[in-house]
Amino acid sequence: MIFSTQYAEEQDFDTLLLDVEQRQLVVYNDDVNTFDDVIRWFMEILDHEPVQAEQCAFIVHYSGKCSVKTGTWEELQPKAVALLDRGLSAKIH
Repeated sequence: MIFSTQYAEEQDFDTLLLDVEQRQLVVYNDDVNTFDDVIRWFMEILDHEPVQAEQCAFIVHYSGKCSVKTGTWEELQPKAVALLDRGLSAKIH
């Protein structure tokens, strides 16, 4: 019986986690910022590894936009503000 109750509580907790809406932080291309700056900011602000930051920068440049981070609104909002403060175009979807 104890195992069944514990399992039911874990299931309820997992369901609550799934109910948190995941959003995308999207960065848009511009003609102002350099690749080196964008890569550095992705590493500093988004905790990207160097290769990931470089790949995202190229996707932004060649596709016009890239989803650079997934998370809740509360997680992404300060990151979006930090990118905007550096002159990037970013939006949470």
